[in-house]
Amino acid sequence: MAVNSTVVLTLILLSLMFGAGVTSSVWGFTIGREALQGTTQPDIRPSNNAGSGKQGNPASKDQVSILKETDILKTVKARVEGRDPEKTASANTKTDKASPKPATAKKPGASNASNKFPLNSRDGGIVLEVSAASQRGNSMLIDVSMKNEGSQAVRFLYSFLNVTDDRNRALSATTEDLPAELPPNGQVYYGTVSIPTALLENAKEISLTLTDYPGQKLQLQISGIPVAK
Repeated sequence: MAVNSTVVLTLILLSLMFGAGVTSSVWGFTIGREALQGTTQPDIRPSNNAGSGKQGNPASKDQVSILKETDILKTVKARVEGRDPEKTASANTKTDKASPKPATAKKPGASNASNKFPLNSRDGGIVLEVSAASQRGNSMLIDVSMKNEGSQAVRFLYSFLNVTDDRNRALSATTEDLPAELPPNGQVYYGTVSIPTALLENAKEISLTLTDYPGQKLQLQISGIPVAK
């Protein structure tokens, strides 16, 4: 019986293809195994942590802690004054724990800080007045008003507002609703000055100083503003 040459050639090609497939598979498996030598899967079974005698989770060291705005301001204030913020915070914590201050009732007839208001300053027809001071959240709010009784409009740049306490420390403050220019119409404009309470530690009174822009000819100064508690 004669063998068809086409069938023989086909069988030879199929055998070569099968052999090449097996060889490539074995070779790929060997290379992958060598590449993964020394690599192990991390043990994430909860039973390992439960059975260990150690307390706490090492992964907790990588957790992000959210700082309070008051702590951030205290740290900045301590660095400005050249003190170590960590030592200061530790000392304050120990003091608070060692000697808690009981709340005391306000005695009848005691002086009220609101009796000092209003406080005002006048220069060149411009009147700056402080009508009240209060604490809201982490800020001390000072209610102020301005008016121009002169004959010309006056401009102000409130970044020139200088705020200091009774220890002559410069304080950071922001203003709201105060106009950049006061027209000479005698109209009263109201606004607020906000100061972070963390900067007012041990302060009893503060002072405001404001001048016009760009001439800087006016000198509006109000001192003796009691710190709101």
